[in-house]
Amino acid sequence: MSRKPIRYLSLCGLLGYGYTLAGLKRALQEELDFIGVDAGSTDPGPYYLGSGKGFVKKLQVKRDLELILPEIKSRKIPLIIGSAGGSGAKPHVQSVLDIISEIAKEKNLSFKVAVIYSDLSKEFLLEAANGHLFPCGGAPEFVAEDALKLSNPVAQFGTEPIIEALKGNPDIIVAGRCCDTAVFASYPIAKGLPAGLALHAAKIAECGALCARPVGANDSLLVEIGEDYFTVEPPNEERACSPESVAAHSLYEQPDPNCFYEPEGKIDLSNCSFEALTPRKVRVTGSALVPAEKETTKLEGAKMTGFRAITIAGLRDKAAIAHLADIEAGVRRSVAESANFVKEGEYALRFLRYGVDAVTGQNEINTVPPCEVGLVIEAVAPTQEQADALIGLARSKALHQSFPERKATAGNLAFPFSPSDFSGGAVYEFALYHLTDLPLKFTVTELEIK
Repeated sequence: MSRKPIRYLSLCGLLGYGYTLAGLKRALQEELDFIGVDAGSTDPGPYYLGSGKGFVKKLQVKRDLELILPEIKSRKIPLIIGSAGGSGAKPHVQSVLDIISEIAKEKNLSFKVAVIYSDLSKEFLLEAANGHLFPCGGAPEFVAEDALKLSNPVAQFGTEPIIEALKGNPDIIVAGRCCDTAVFASYPIAKGLPAGLALHAAKIAECGALCARPVGANDSLLVEIGEDYFTVEPPNEERACSPESVAAHSLYEQPDPNCFYEPEGKIDLSNCSFEALTPRKVRVTGSALVPAEKETTKLEGAKMTGFRAITIAGLRDKAAIAHLADIEAGVRRSVAESANFVKEGEYALRFLRYGVDAVTGQNEINTVPPCEVGLVIEAVAPTQEQADALIGLARSKALHQSFPERKATAGNLAFPFSPSDFSGGAVYEFALYHLTDLPLKFTVTELEIK
């Protein structure tokens, strides 16, 4: 017995990044089974997980949701949001629930919401630290005492918790930290379609229209999955998918062109075929899942390491640019002599020289000095007051620092802003970026929002 194809809309590459109204209008002409959108990433760094704040702002998220919530309600199809709030910990999830509640009140709507939390307890972390944590992506070995220092640690789950949540027929699923593919693969897998195809299609769909040309994560993608194929097409007629663009996006963030890995196992792409059905629509076949022999779950956690302050300035003096290393060394010495309010070794100064080597660092081989350089100086210290004072010292020392071939005593730096110094707040670093082989249970909580 053949199964009915599943059609869904990936709203955009990340909740809050936006999508075109023309594309949405065209997509809603289709008979959709669900709408999905990923909301999370570790790309912006550990601050957002550690602080409990979102890297996409409330007004961005509200714009994307308030257009689609009345549509999923009237069509009686679920909306699945993954890694809610950016990092998927409880405060991030709550921020999205608050926005949904605000929209529900404004539009006189009610929603049955399934919430999946992925937060980790200290008891679990202490147990996992005892031989059940394995570094992921080049992370160092986990330091056991960090188990009690982590802010908002989470587990990144796969499709199973979302499949469980779908059984309750919710209007909306708000998931904590989960794999991007889980947002889009769970529904087709729950309906009995092949997991390999569902996960490969989800890998394409998670970034919205990024697989189309012109490239853009700020637009939607239509996906259809059958028993032996899936198709992708951007509803915005100004974009188009081609076999080359879709095949290229299959490699997105992956080191091996023949496969990628999810909690469910290895998705084998070695027998994939990409075919243009129209000038804008591509059909994919041949994706297969090789189930994982051992179940593991990725864990993420950040710890606070201090407070940051920065200053930004520009240089155009050729001699100063040629002697940036001398200026930096002099500033470090002068700050160490003057900063009696913080112990040496308890603070850090960093100099980013844009136009010279701020991006590539020691890999930069260009020996021709540029005509101007942007200098960012960062201070990190145990308290914000100390960081602010350090950056004030470093800025003033750099402004008047001596260097070889200097001919004038005027300032070395041009400041584009007043005030010139900025308090950056708490600094976090990833301390937990590991796999665990311990079993985890993710519970589904049902809410009524109106």
